[in-house]
Amino acid sequence: MTVPHIALTDEVGPAGAPLVVLGSSIGTSSVLWEQVIPILADRYRVVAWDLPGHGRARPATEPFTIAELADAVAEAVSGSGPVFYAGVSLGGAVGLELLLRHPELVKAAAIVCSGAKIGQSETWHERADQVRAQSTSVRIIPSAQVWFAPGSIEREPELTGRLLHVLQDADDESYAACCDALAEFDVRDRLGEITAPVLAVWGEHDTATPEATAAEIANGVRDGRLERIAGAAHLPPAERAQETAELLLDFFGTRG
Repeated sequence: MTVPHIALTDEVGPAGAPLVVLGSSIGTSSVLWEQVIPILADRYRVVAWDLPGHGRARPATEPFTIAELADAVAEAVSGSGPVFYAGVSLGGAVGLELLLRHPELVKAAAIVCSGAKIGQSETWHERADQVRAQSTSVRIIPSAQVWFAPGSIEREPELTGRLLHVLQDADDESYAACCDALAEFDVRDRLGEITAPVLAVWGEHDTATPEATAAEIANGVRDGRLERIAGAAHLPPAERAQETAELLLDFFGTRG
């Protein structure tokens, strides 16, 4: 199976600094990290990547797995030396696969609002069928309810609005393929193989990947740490950019 197509943003930050690679959740794009990137770029080189059919990435032409997405990320940043990684939800799942499949590539990883398994397989397959039949537009209201904590949309109306437009504009088949990939993803039995430092982050109001899901990661890896971001639900980089950036700077600075 071919490596799925992803798209990297242009690199920003000081030449020669370590590279931070940022991954986004299903239905979003690198827009999710827009307010975090400039803060990280004071100290690091930074790139973000878009899922197939999301943002600037070409639509998927065949099914893919989370592991294959991790291979695509590894290929895209090969030659950059050991990198720091942070990913939200599906992007966090890719981070876990990177740690398992390409341990030499990742110096430390922040797994944000994610899990070693996310949700139930049948629910993801049902969502894939729904989007194939009715387009990603059918996901706008339920996604907004899960993505954003009370007050987030009012606090960041422009950014949250743009993220919902990214969802609406995502390629339907690519979004469905992401759902199918998440349905099959489960590395709970392999967390003990991960030796790099891992920060597992959960949002105070996140119903999709609550504290227990993050704690499973932090407790399962060999060097794990658990942190909460107050006032956020499922997308802390958009809801609480400063707090998210400070957590990453502290973690990468002390554990990398």
